[in-house]
Amino acid sequence: MIFIAAGTQDGRELAGRLLKIGHPVIASVVSSYGEKLLKQYPGLIINDKPLDEEGLIEYLSENQVGLFVDASHPYAANLSQNAMNACRRLNIPYVRYERQSVPVAYKKAYAVTNYEEAAKKGGELGRNVFLTTGSRNVRAFITSPDLRDHEIVVRILPTADVLKEMESLGLTPKNIIALQGPFSTELNIALYKQYRADVIVTKNSGEIGGTDTKLEAAMALGLPVVMVDRPRIEYDKVVYTFDEVLRFVAEKLPGK
Repeated sequence: MIFIAAGTQDGRELAGRLLKIGHPVIASVVSSYGEKLLKQYPGLIINDKPLDEEGLIEYLSENQVGLFVDASHPYAANLSQNAMNACRRLNIPYVRYERQSVPVAYKKAYAVTNYEEAAKKGGELGRNVFLTTGSRNVRAFITSPDLRDHEIVVRILPTADVLKEMESLGLTPKNIIALQGPFSTELNIALYKQYRADVIVTKNSGEIGGTDTKLEAAMALGLPVVMVDRPRIEYDKVVYTFDEVLRFVAEKLPGK
């Protein structure tokens, strides 16, 4: 049995590839939307319960998991660390699939290490702050003293749970763009203009996360970009292509 942390598009596609070549697969997600997307793969076992290190150890043991594929989001540092710890303790092979970052060659791009720094830098660069960092990080900006007198616009997934969370943070419809990506450069330009963005705050989630078109749009308009760096993690085993994942699986689970 293979367990895959599949909270991303790449994770779902990897789960499908592994199923296609005959492996039994458990895919783990933490949102109802992610669960719905995974249901397109017949035969896939889905776990929708959040698991910390101890929870992972119990779950992996109970389900006789023989290999762990970590295809979680590049910024899901806690999940990756818990997964590695659990796999070490159980002596289960672990491989991290890491999507490539987008090269940033823009003089108005500013790298920061966390969301608090991003809020501070964003506040320095403009009054209208356009957030594309995901709904889970919005609180750090809403509560930041550096953005107290600023206008914040957030772009989020259009799901009921996420919208409810944004409303609980005090955001009103005029501050919320509920759309699912990917977004073209042209659409990003239109949205930046429509909401009078002074500065864009984002993460380097790779091309599949739309980082390239966000940057292109900002550059076209001459807008500064605050980029939250990926967390620094020493993965036990990291690869960058699906083929490398499949080769690792074939090596550790021969005869499948």
